[in-house]
Amino acid sequence: MTQMLGPVMLDLEGQSLTPEEGELLARPEVGGVILFARNIASAAQVRALSDEIRRIRPDLLLAVDQEGGRVQRLREGVTRLPAMGRLGRDFAEQPEVTLRLCQDAGWLLGMEMAACGLDLSFAPVLDVDDGTSSVIGDRSFSADPEAVARMGRAFLDGLHEAGMVGVGKHFPGHGGVAADSHHELPVDARPLEVLHDRDLVPFAQLAPRLDAVMPAHVVYSAFDHRPAGFSPVWLGMLRESLGFKGAIFSDDLSMAGAVFAGTPGERARAALAAGCDMLLVCNDRAAALEVLEACHGHQVRRLSRLRYARARPDLQALGALSRWRRVHAHLEALAAS
Repeated sequence: MTQMLGPVMLDLEGQSLTPEEGELLARPEVGGVILFARNIASAAQVRALSDEIRRIRPDLLLAVDQEGGRVQRLREGVTRLPAMGRLGRDFAEQPEVTLRLCQDAGWLLGMEMAACGLDLSFAPVLDVDDGTSSVIGDRSFSADPEAVARMGRAFLDGLHEAGMVGVGKHFPGHGGVAADSHHELPVDARPLEVLHDRDLVPFAQLAPRLDAVMPAHVVYSAFDHRPAGFSPVWLGMLRESLGFKGAIFSDDLSMAGAVFAGTPGERARAALAAGCDMLLVCNDRAAALEVLEACHGHQVRRLSRLRYARARPDLQALGALSRWRRVHAHLEALAAS
């Protein structure tokens, strides 16, 4: 029987658990932990922290934002990854070579994060970069939606090859707004037809293959007045029209783009009612406690499918794999270029 998890993903203060955090993680509303740079010194330390968390709750999902480029929380003891835009730079001239590299990058990321004790990284970014959003920029594979879909598929294949799930973000696409949802609520006023023909293309093509999706804290005013992560219309489209069967993670409910929905407890209830399965609440412990109370008794079955289910690779043993050495060298060189 598939185990159910609580719908709240929390953050931690430092590089080891405090007694208060140990008690907090034991609460049934908690389903996961996300690590940030402040929680990370090295790959070995992250593995020790993961083991420490699992001694309290072996069922929890452990996650990190490890995309490459600007967004790489874990740097010491793992491969320095280039931004996905760097991988996609040669796609037009060398599509097959680029696709193999994207698959190798997904495989290497999955193997390294699994060796660190983690279950998932919030990747790949499936936003289409049209030069408007500095928040997205080179985090995107490309300005061409079809190219994003093809490279995203290859990256996802690599993650799956390593036994790790893929989380596509930020549905239905964050690339068309200049505002940063960490600090304000962006509004994308483009017609639905434009979104359908551009930003939605990668999500539409990859929805049946994605294990999880994170919607954007963006209002697409031509379609709904609510941000996508609080919109049963958008999340209903994702499930019903695009055929997505996986889990939906809210973006951080502490971000300014989520204040639209009210207090932390109200945000949590609105996101769950819209169709989110797991709620991220970061950098605000008081808000997290309020969200936990709002989610009392709520459990989600599909979240446990995201757990890394294979025997975890050993960090040191990865270096003995010829494929790891080849991909590691190539990606490090691209990251440095």
